[in-house]
Amino acid sequence: MELQGKTVLILGGSGLVGRAVALRLLEHRPSRIVLVALYEEEVQQGAAWLSARAGDVVIDAEWGDIFLPELVAKLGWGNLMSDAAHRRTVLADLLDDMTPDVLERSFLYQLFKRYQPDAVVDCINTATAFAYRNVFHSARDLLKAAEQGKVTRQLVEEHVLSIPMPQLIRHVQIMLECLRSVETEAYVKIGTSGTGGMGLNIPYTHSEERPSRMLLAKSAVAGSHSLLLFLVARTPGAPATIEIKPTTAIAWQEIAHGDIRQKGLPVRKVDCPRPVPVRQAFDGSKQPWKDLGTILQSVYADLGENGLFARDEFETVTALRQMEFITPEEVADYVVSELLGRPTGRDIVTALDAATAGPTYHAGLLRAAAIDRLEALEREHGVRSVAFEMLGPPRLTKLLYEVFLLSGLRTSVAALAESDAPSLADEAAQLVAKDTELRSTIVSIGLPIVVDGDNVYRGEKVIIQPEDGNFEQAGARGWVDVRERNMSVWIRRAQRMVEQAASRARGSDSATDWFAIEAEQAISPPQFATWIFRFEDGGERIKR
Repeated sequence: MELQGKTVLILGGSGLVGRAVALRLLEHRPSRIVLVALYEEEVQQGAAWLSARAGDVVIDAEWGDIFLPELVAKLGWGNLMSDAAHRRTVLADLLDDMTPDVLERSFLYQLFKRYQPDAVVDCINTATAFAYRNVFHSARDLLKAAEQGKVTRQLVEEHVLSIPMPQLIRHVQIMLECLRSVETEAYVKIGTSGTGGMGLNIPYTHSEERPSRMLLAKSAVAGSHSLLLFLVARTPGAPATIEIKPTTAIAWQEIAHGDIRQKGLPVRKVDCPRPVPVRQAFDGSKQPWKDLGTILQSVYADLGENGLFARDEFETVTALRQMEFITPEEVADYVVSELLGRPTGRDIVTALDAATAGPTYHAGLLRAAAIDRLEALEREHGVRSVAFEMLGPPRLTKLLYEVFLLSGLRTSVAALAESDAPSLADEAAQLVAKDTELRSTIVSIGLPIVVDGDNVYRGEKVIIQPEDGNFEQAGARGWVDVRERNMSVWIRRAQRMVEQAASRARGSDSATDWFAIEAEQAISPPQFATWIFRFEDGGERIKR
């Protein structure tokens, strides 16, 4: 894409890679760069640093937690977890269905709505953000409370909010809708392997385990995120989707002498003048140390989100055959090259596309043979094999049986398009009443059949149960519906198919859609279902 004059949103824009990306982008003269970070102070500092180098490029700064609703995005995780109303707000938007209201409440969506970015560079370490809430520790606390009979709603809510996967899934859902809503051209994610490129032998750990479960959770979330982005890239309407995944340490932002800070807070200098018995040292009754009233100062290398490293730490971690390292500027070069449409060979999504096994010519040939064999067996046994509801969701089975009923009532797509909905509904209801075998098959596999008014045939098993008495919602999701209103829907679909056939160029070249539905052909359940998935649901495969 052309970057000049465009708006670029950088998530994690005040971090090590975010700053390097922003600086590289200035060379291509975008009209605006928006830096987004978790904390106000750090993003304002980053924006001031970048503005001094930006010339006429507008630099904006936003802060807050992009994984949360806007209402609570600036509260901080501790304040959020301590307030019951806020926890329930987050849980509702995390666990309920993905609706327009959930999207609208998202802080991330509000940022997209405000700035309409043409490109997004996501430098947030999403895997760390979710995995380091430590679901293992939370689970132990919850089980201990259960043993003591002290389980509270707060404990349960806190545990649910420590589980990474629901949060990752909802984040990717929201991100996709944000990108599509403003027609963003490119999305670049800076991912992670979780281990700095090392294996399960990584010696740097959070506990006596090597590696710790929390570190492995980070790697698991990072891998899941990569596969979800692989799917995003195969979604119609999504932007060019790229993931750069450094598998080494990223270093460095600054080498200096000054205050040593841990998690943003200065390390106070203390001293323990005399040794004390170990039991006394840890029984809490005495404080064997004294505060020296100063801040620890030393020489350090600033590795961004990984913190400040002393010289010996830096030398150890970056040593040959340890994590080694890559510079943030090199990562930024990969990002900008990909944005400009120059493949770097470092994109995980493209690599997965190249490495996965997709459809084959051989399978395509065998498909025709398999269908012929299925049809031959149907004739031999005098049955029609439509659907068993094994694939899911039951909407596919519903569609196939509704089309199968229509195929017994009308000879062609054109005849269906010219039908009268009340008459068609009456004929379909009569067919259901008369054809015991067909009716029995449908209700046996778990799909009720709705006929006139609110009358319904049902079997022992019902896959989609009505919730709170909402029969219409359940019917739309997985009940065969032969009422007039639904017959009108099928007639309109047939009319659109006929219109498509009339406007389609008819040729014999390879550009011709050889599998398109023609007006005079017989009604085919799989063709109709495929047409709905393609033209109504936007469910067409775009990569092979």
